[in-house]
Amino acid sequence: MIPYFIRILFLLGSAGAGYGLFADKFVGAISFSIVALLVIGLEVGLRRVRLKAIIAGIVGLILGLTAANLMAYPLGFIGFSEPTTVIIRISLNLILGYLGMVVGLKKKDELVLGPLGLVREKAGAKSGARSKILDTSVIIDGRIADLCETGFVEGALIIPRFILKELQDIADSSDSLKRNRGRRGLDILNRIEKQGNIQVKIYEKDFPEVREVDGKLVQLAKLVDGVLVTNDFNLNKVAKLQGVDVLNINELANALKPVVLPGEMMNVRVIKEGKEAGQGVAYLNDGTMVVIDNGRDCLGRTVPVSVTSVLQTTAGRMIFTQLKERKEA
Repeated sequence: MIPYFIRILFLLGSAGAGYGLFADKFVGAISFSIVALLVIGLEVGLRRVRLKAIIAGIVGLILGLTAANLMAYPLGFIGFSEPTTVIIRISLNLILGYLGMVVGLKKKDELVLGPLGLVREKAGAKSGARSKILDTSVIIDGRIADLCETGFVEGALIIPRFILKELQDIADSSDSLKRNRGRRGLDILNRIEKQGNIQVKIYEKDFPEVREVDGKLVQLAKLVDGVLVTNDFNLNKVAKLQGVDVLNINELANALKPVVLPGEMMNVRVIKEGKEAGQGVAYLNDGTMVVIDNGRDCLGRTVPVSVTSVLQTTAGRMIFTQLKERKEA
């Protein structure tokens, strides 16, 4: 963007030019200064506008002006006077140009920027739904397929070609664990594609100047103005630092876990000892850890407990409880 001192020089230069060009030098200087201020204001305002909105507005403006001139062309054959014809032409250009720009800005979310230019999304796609870019970890995880079945995921799913290649390499690994994970990821993609309620796109372009797959995903998300879907903690942080929107499946799972409040009662089965002396540990059906104070003596038993506090961490939620009989005592 233009540095501030260059803006000041531009403003002073405009005022000086207007002072020298106009017969009324004061009016000239004021006129050119106003124009310079408008240009500077436009440059500052464009910082907050996305490239997609600018392109959509320009396309709408061009279409509006084209329609206005096509409508004004027959006026020369009707026999209107010259001043009337000029006024009508100017009015049509102003009105239709403005309407075209407004419609372009309103409909910008129905367009997606791809490597071949502006490409319209699939018919019936909901307005405002941004494309979702899947990384390897979230594909292998498999929960994204369940989300697609529920209808909560909107917009197209983008599978980059370099992610498919990484999955194939994992599926062909000599390590049986990696091989099974890779095959599971490919099965998940086939399951999503067969659902039919969501559009799946294969993105062919690669980023040879970027070595890491995570870096390629971030560059792709910036290019298509998409949302990155992952459950990789490090990729989540790196993408957010670079201004890319991220949907983390693990964060979604934690947010959907049942809410418990201090004082609530529940029945849990103590399965192992805790880290602190006398503690017992149990797990809820969704995997939430429950720490029972003085529950070590209840190993292998289902006991009623009272919630004392809840701790939310990046790894998940922990519930601290105490035995019901101890609370009553």
